[in-house]
Amino acid sequence: MAADKARTQTIGAVRRTFAPWNDPTATPLIRFENVAKRFGEFVAVDGVSLDIYEREFFALLGPSGCGKTTLMRMLAGFEEPSAGRITLGGQDLAGVPPYRRPVNMMFQSYALFPHMNVWDNIAFGLRQDGMPKAAIKARVEEVLALVKLEPFARRKPHHLSGGQRQRVALARSVAKQPKVLLLDEPLTALDKKLREDTQFELMDLQMSLGMTFLIVTHDQEEAMTVADRIGVMNLGELVQVAPPAVIYEQPATRYIADFIGDVNVLETKVVTAGAEGVELASEKTAYPLHIAQPLDAAVGDTAWLAIRPEKMRIALVPPAHLADNCFEGVIWDIGYLGDLSIYHVELACGTRIKVSQPNVSRLVERPITWEDKVWVTFSPDGGVVLTR
Repeated sequence: MAADKARTQTIGAVRRTFAPWNDPTATPLIRFENVAKRFGEFVAVDGVSLDIYEREFFALLGPSGCGKTTLMRMLAGFEEPSAGRITLGGQDLAGVPPYRRPVNMMFQSYALFPHMNVWDNIAFGLRQDGMPKAAIKARVEEVLALVKLEPFARRKPHHLSGGQRQRVALARSVAKQPKVLLLDEPLTALDKKLREDTQFELMDLQMSLGMTFLIVTHDQEEAMTVADRIGVMNLGELVQVAPPAVIYEQPATRYIADFIGDVNVLETKVVTAGAEGVELASEKTAYPLHIAQPLDAAVGDTAWLAIRPEKMRIALVPPAHLADNCFEGVIWDIGYLGDLSIYHVELACGTRIKVSQPNVSRLVERPITWEDKVWVTFSPDGGVVLTR
């Protein structure tokens, strides 16, 4: 227990302070410089520039067809850029075949050899490299211990669960000690609970190995959990790169706000704007909307107010001082999720907003129910104003 606690504190200390992207003197391990990829007339990746640092767990996040997997495949050497360049450790990768690059890739399908047992699957790449038998044995046993699969070393893949096969694929990928491990939707085949558990195992493994991980996923929760930073892609472009909390709390555009988690986005007009904050007017409510966010905008400009459901509060009685940041409506629908309840509130104009509330008590005297009139409020720092 003491060892586990010490190890957790060590990981925590590293995660709290790890931010090489904020250091102007730090040299990135991987650099994409205005990289583009075209397939005929179709532009899959459009002028992406991105730096990824040593020991970073970086996530490329976006919907299907946004270009994230193509970007990863160009780093792996399976595709060549149509324009721009990619460097790894200062080396230009142009013309370097995949097997000569210090990267390894873990595929979504795991691609395990069905006729080989777990031990031989992991050892395969090491044997191909001509590593001495004693070194292979030591390395395979080391990674088996890392992924907690020592009791299954002699089993064939079809005798393993989905989570165990995923660990074998991961062990095989890290056995050759690449500088960068590429993970292409690695947890898609796992059930929800196992996927959540494996996300934390991946984080611990990456910290233990001191390796750079680049994961491609369309799962926002997965990216938010495992990554030091997230690069959100859309239509071949990289639209925002930031740590998870910044992506969630300070999205750069309406697309990012809508793609990451649940959000209410309301069109408004700017009444006043400045360094102290902004006042907005909306047909959705008769009350002014005050947001504690500096905004460079002119009076009358269109702006969009993005508010996460958990930033709002809902009540059966009006607030003591009906003034700012208030909506009146009627409960249209309710979703009970155990730890929280989701309320769909229909405003007088017909627009529906979503409010989530934690269920902190087992019993409530008067639960909010269908067709109740309610008041929804939020604090000045609860919303984000977007201009694009």
